[in-house]
Amino acid sequence: MRSALILAGGNSHRLGMEKALLEFDGRPLICWMADTLLSAADELVVVARDQEHAKRLAEIVSDRTLLDQTRSDRIRIRFTWDSVSGFGPVAGLEAGLGMARGRFAFAAACDLPFLNGMVIQRLFELADPGRGYEAAVPVQPNGYFEPLHSVYEGAKMQASCQRALERGERRIHVPLQELVVNRVSKEHLLPMDPELLSFFNLNTREDLEKARVLWQEKGKKADYFRNTASERNRSCRLSL
Repeated sequence: MRSALILAGGNSHRLGMEKALLEFDGRPLICWMADTLLSAADELVVVARDQEHAKRLAEIVSDRTLLDQTRSDRIRIRFTWDSVSGFGPVAGLEAGLGMARGRFAFAAACDLPFLNGMVIQRLFELADPGRGYEAAVPVQPNGYFEPLHSVYEGAKMQASCQRALERGERRIHVPLQELVVNRVSKEHLLPMDPELLSFFNLNTREDLEKARVLWQEKGKKADYFRNTASERNRSCRLSL
């Protein structure tokens, strides 16, 4: 079983808007991301910043107009919230991985409009326990990791995040250092995503404007990524 996480608890200070709720073609970004993640994983856990925020996101995602409801099999989307307030992705990962049921989980920030299902599937394959790995993390040419576009062995990363929180550590790369990581060059992912748009995130209004232009150039995300998702049209059952 494979799990996926969306960390949706950030405050978006630079953008000035809640990233998960930004609309593309009339749907909140979190719903587009849910479609893609459920094409590559068996369940989705959305991590909000607190219980009230989790309830609000659940109400939005549960709107039947926002997620496909065409298959009889029921895919669970569950909601939780940061285990410790103010500790960013370390707390979000600890909470989300604690709820995830799969041995491995893909973790993403909530601001990836062009998330690519084939890239996610390849990262799951590269987090190969048979070769001793406990994570598959894309690496930029300058050596920086992409920790919120990565696959982790859930129990190992959760325990590492717990230890980081106990030490008051907010930097996400610190718990990652305790895992055996398959460092995946982004060049390795080019066959699945030639423009590497899966990593395009939204930090500023300029990023958002560029994303909307790209969205229109691609025809619509649903069409552009139609061949990257194995089973796009699934119904969803939601729980807190």
